[in-house]
Amino acid sequence: MERVILTEKNFSKLKDLMKKNRGKEIVFTSEDDELNRKVIEKLPVGILLIPLSKRKDFAKQRNSGFNEVMAKIAKKNSVKIGVNLDEVIHSDEKEKIISRLKQNIKLCVKNKIPLIFIEGKEKRNPVLLKSLGISLGMPSWMISEI
Repeated sequence: MERVILTEKNFSKLKDLMKKNRGKEIVFTSEDDELNRKVIEKLPVGILLIPLSKRKDFAKQRNSGFNEVMAKIAKKNSVKIGVNLDEVIHSDEKEKIISRLKQNIKLCVKNKIPLIFIEGKEKRNPVLLKSLGISLGMPSWMISEI
């Protein structure tokens, strides 16, 4: 199935874009966490791609852009969580991104939500992606979907 990545910040324009792209798997990404929540609540999105860089962590916890409330909504609406592989590979602050990713993996495992890698410029062998998933703490049911 063909994937379309949407990044529109205006909700009404986003609804129109989604109508134009019916029959395709919709991947939505935004740095606005409130918009992400609204989109997975109200629109038929297939994958929510959460950007992990350009975030400021809180005093005593990581700001991964994904929380328990969003996890429950994603589970209810069958939304997969996506990770931009290029962002992980080419970042200057890999340690922060990997720790945010591990936090998201724990939330996805707890709520049984599939987490997938979205490849951009960097195309990787599925075996390498599976080994990356294992090293990050993904369970076997999540790795089998890679």
